[in-house]
Amino acid sequence: MVRGVNVGKNQNFGKVCRMNPLIVVTGGTKGIGQAIVDRFVAERFDAVVCARSVEDVTGPNRLPFAADLSTRAGVNALIDYIRSLNRPVDVLVNNTGVFLPGQIQDEAEGTFEATMNTNVASAYHLTRGLVKDMIARRQGHIFMMCSTASITAYTNGGSYCVSKFALLGMSRVLREELKPHGVKVTAILPGATLTASWEGTDLPDDRFMQATDVAATAWTAYTLSKSAVVEEILLRPQLGDI
Repeated sequence: MVRGVNVGKNQNFGKVCRMNPLIVVTGGTKGIGQAIVDRFVAERFDAVVCARSVEDVTGPNRLPFAADLSTRAGVNALIDYIRSLNRPVDVLVNNTGVFLPGQIQDEAEGTFEATMNTNVASAYHLTRGLVKDMIARRQGHIFMMCSTASITAYTNGGSYCVSKFALLGMSRVLREELKPHGVKVTAILPGATLTASWEGTDLPDDRFMQATDVAATAWTAYTLSKSAVVEEILLRPQLGDI
């Protein structure tokens, strides 16, 4: 599914100030992605918010775009939309992801492909589509939303753990490739964060981190001087992993 929002009819578009820096957030309609959008918009950014459904995206300085980023067509549509804005991308947050529990030996057929396409291939192709302009401007910051599953394998993680290990590896490769070009790359590895994925748990809310904690960390990393970069950020609940 690829469904671009008609910018000409977007009620929020007229409220967007073209002088604001631009952030692109995938998976930006809930959880950590939404918290990052809210934080950067509060800091006078405009935000391209991409998810499969963006009907609930409201408020000024938000540019919703609906696409299924598990498909190459969906990623290409998002790239085309961003380019149509004719604005430089200052920050890219590769946050879209899916978690399908199971073990490698008994996961449903297609789990690996669906997980890798959503969690890894989308970030790979979207980054490739936007990074050349960042290199040309010698400016930009790419955030890769990894996980503690990027460094700690666990039973029932299956393809999800595989994908998050791969995403961290991609982050490290990008960091090496882009460091001479002035483009920053930061991998964020959050532990248990109170989002919709934990709905129904019997654990108290204070056992989790808040999505706003992750967003605040991303903002702090972004605000460092050009001569400094936070390469990897590992965040866990105060009482440890769940």
